[in-house]
Amino acid sequence: MNTLFDKIWDKHVVQTVTDGPTQLYIDRLYCHEVTTPQAFDTLRDKGLKVFRPDHVFAMPDHNTPSDQQERIDDPIGRKQVETLKANCEEFGVKHFAMGTKDNGIIHVVGPEKGLSLPGMTIVCGDSHTSTHGAVGALAMGIGTSEVAQVLASETILQSKPKSMRINIEGELQPGVTAKDVALYIMAQMTTSGATGYVVEYAGSTIRNMSMEGRLTLSNLSIEMGSRAGIIAPDETTFAYLKGREYAPKGAEWDKAVEYWKTLKSDDDAVFDKEVTYRAEDIAPRITYGTNPGAGIAIDGTVPTMESMSAEEAAQLESQLTYMQFKPGEKLEGHPVDYVFLGACTNGRIEDFRAFASIVKGKKKADNVVAWLVPGSWLVRQQIIDEGIDKILEEAGFELRLPSCSSCLAMNPDKVPAGKLSISTSNRNFVGRQGPGARTVLASPLTVAASAITGVITDPRKFID
Repeated sequence: MNTLFDKIWDKHVVQTVTDGPTQLYIDRLYCHEVTTPQAFDTLRDKGLKVFRPDHVFAMPDHNTPSDQQERIDDPIGRKQVETLKANCEEFGVKHFAMGTKDNGIIHVVGPEKGLSLPGMTIVCGDSHTSTHGAVGALAMGIGTSEVAQVLASETILQSKPKSMRINIEGELQPGVTAKDVALYIMAQMTTSGATGYVVEYAGSTIRNMSMEGRLTLSNLSIEMGSRAGIIAPDETTFAYLKGREYAPKGAEWDKAVEYWKTLKSDDDAVFDKEVTYRAEDIAPRITYGTNPGAGIAIDGTVPTMESMSAEEAAQLESQLTYMQFKPGEKLEGHPVDYVFLGACTNGRIEDFRAFASIVKGKKKADNVVAWLVPGSWLVRQQIIDEGIDKILEEAGFELRLPSCSSCLAMNPDKVPAGKLSISTSNRNFVGRQGPGARTVLASPLTVAASAITGVITDPRKFID
């Protein structure tokens, strides 16, 4: 009667504190430059070492520029990147430096290197650690003090979350991607609808989804308030991981796969909550507000305040005032100023293939500034090897260097105040892409179509 989440959790319990949390063993800790300096300081202050440095991997990504990587001009960002490198050298932690072939966004690099594997417990001082759940791992974002705990002991104190299963059944329509699925679920459940749960994604739609799509879906789990998102590993997972740099090899691979095949919820498993959605109900999506759950079908209209409570109406009015949209307005055809393809949500090779499939043989709109940023150096090399860079160049786009880039305003790729960006990233909060910037979240296909037309555009218009 165990869920997949139960099986991984129970296997990693070190001890349970009476009337308190569980001490959970952690298989993998990822560190980036923003949330770890204080954690290393804690070890230094207490005279502690990193307990298992071979289980810890670090890389800068948030402050990394995407136009060049010889320097970081911002003194705070430069200090954070330099401090991460120094801490890794002092404590013996593996560090993938900026500008090297191993570097990239930490939530892209982990799976593509085979560092994130089924059955693992994975943590990082970053909310979008939920991404790694796509391989069948229990992956959670944690706070800085908790990062220090894991560095020192390879364990963490956690209260066990509740379990939820979200089933998606059926076949996605042409032009509908995993990003649209995630935005649809968030609109149905709201950004707090999964608070306190670990969510397992299941159903025929998920089973037919590529690993890149699953990584996108798991990435956005946190935006519903959930503690983690997880997908049972299957042949798609195994094919993706086989041959990866840190994945098991030879007989160890065969042994691992046999274990991974057991990582699924039992047929009679009971979840604390279960919901089901139909794939055919999902159209390409866009957001209209300042949270990822404030979204509509791309050919739909912004909600009106009729039948809303006073509190709901005030909240909608506040969001629309910031976004400069009106109740009942259609957003399709609305001019855009910036387009962004990238982030740990949509910075993988499949996302660039999708973008290129729309823009091939066309030209970027003159009014649009475009940032196309791979999630890792491996993805960038794949883009070049497949000739996608040539398609992009001929259409008037520049392929930039791996970085978190315009996902958040911590590097030079900031959207100016008042400008509207259509973005494949994960958050559209006030000022997320720059002070005063306005963000519409969408899929790589929708962003590509909008980059060509210069207005918010339904990608289905470019798909046979």
